[in-house]
Amino acid sequence: MTIDSDRHAAAAKRTPVLVVDDDPSMRAGLRQWMRLADFDPVEAVDAETALSNLAADFPGCVISDVLLPGASGLELLRRVKQIDQDLPVILMTGHGDVPMAVEAMRQGAADFIEKPFDPDMLAAMVRRATGHRRLVLENRALSRRLSDMSGLSARLIGESAAMVRLREQIGHFARTDASVMIIGETGTGKEVVARALHDLSPRADAPFVALNCAALPETMVEAELFGHEAGAFTGADRSRIGRIEQADRGVLFLDEVPSMPLALQPKLLRVLQEREVDRIGGRSAVPVDIRIISAANVDPRQAVAENLMRQDLVYRLNAVEIRIPPLRERGGDIRLIFDSFVNRFMAEYGIDGVALSPDDAGFLAAHEWPGNVRELRNAAERFVLNTPMGAPSLRDLVTGAAPGAEGAPRGRLRDLMEEYERRVIVDALRRHGGRIAPVLDELDLPRRTLNEKMARLGLSRTGEGAGDT
Repeated sequence: MTIDSDRHAAAAKRTPVLVVDDDPSMRAGLRQWMRLADFDPVEAVDAETALSNLAADFPGCVISDVLLPGASGLELLRRVKQIDQDLPVILMTGHGDVPMAVEAMRQGAADFIEKPFDPDMLAAMVRRATGHRRLVLENRALSRRLSDMSGLSARLIGESAAMVRLREQIGHFARTDASVMIIGETGTGKEVVARALHDLSPRADAPFVALNCAALPETMVEAELFGHEAGAFTGADRSRIGRIEQADRGVLFLDEVPSMPLALQPKLLRVLQEREVDRIGGRSAVPVDIRIISAANVDPRQAVAENLMRQDLVYRLNAVEIRIPPLRERGGDIRLIFDSFVNRFMAEYGIDGVALSPDDAGFLAAHEWPGNVRELRNAAERFVLNTPMGAPSLRDLVTGAAPGAEGAPRGRLRDLMEEYERRVIVDALRRHGGRIAPVLDELDLPRRTLNEKMARLGLSRTGEGAGDT
């Protein structure tokens, strides 16, 4: 590659800045200063020439003298705003005209500088203006992508090959009545996929009934799922239909299905085989027409090996397996999803001016996001809400580090992980007054897993010391 071609390649990567001035020496100075500041100067001697170089997608900013031959810099400003209201214009004057400066700012000038000026000050103005312009264009591109999305693309945002494949699977299998098992880590959006399968199916007008198998005590799961007759057990003062009957003609979604007690799994298997349900205390079976969609955060074969699920039930539930990729395997989708959440929360809370710093963007791409889309959504909401209080660091908001803190805590990784788990569980237990069910729901854990963690960490329901869990 030649020296000239190297220069052209470097210039092509720089942000263009349109310089408008009829003084050749001033244009030469501005040209040199902009190149030193790593911008690509484009020159014009008057407003008409300048306007011919502009379009609504111009990626840079305009620097213009107020006094120009023909149309003035103020007139140029007005006409630039007609092309694109958000295209930044910086005006220069050598006359120290304060009323003119006020009028320019009122009409939407990004900044105003008086000649002679410090080139570094002008460069700082241009950096601010072009940085804002870049964010405007990025948000527009995001809005266009989101507005072009429909159906699945709006629910399951992502352009990675894995997400394209996931949407294709949903569109295909939604038309069938086959049982589907959705496998994915916590926070990947398993219920979103389940609802999409329902909404795109011939059963869309019928009920979608969800049951989190890990959120109920074992003693309640059977009655919740199968229903009961009056007098079937202590406290059953009236008949009640279960979730299976509620889902008649529609879809029953069993979330965290490996947490279903083993003793109940043969009864569920019979429902799937016979298409009828026996209420607790009932004398005759009730016919049901349901489609079963289940979800698990572990591989079903692993659940069978660990004696959490019956093999024959797995065969019935996973006629179709749909696997949701974790966020860390979806590359550029992370920024797209984060930006969509930010736009949603900006509109919801009436907050403007939310933008990621380069460090934030780097953290967004590098973080593992163990909580997947759920964690990303929470981070976006907190980022938006904290913006009016000063520019928050996304890294600090996500990791819980004190603002300005440097480096990570030191020690054995296992000890650090246990301490973090302890803080999270203790905090959840205290906020929910030791009630296990809401803690299970918030942390999205099976009861067995929470019990094991609390026992290992020596925690009771109060979050202090060992005790009954």
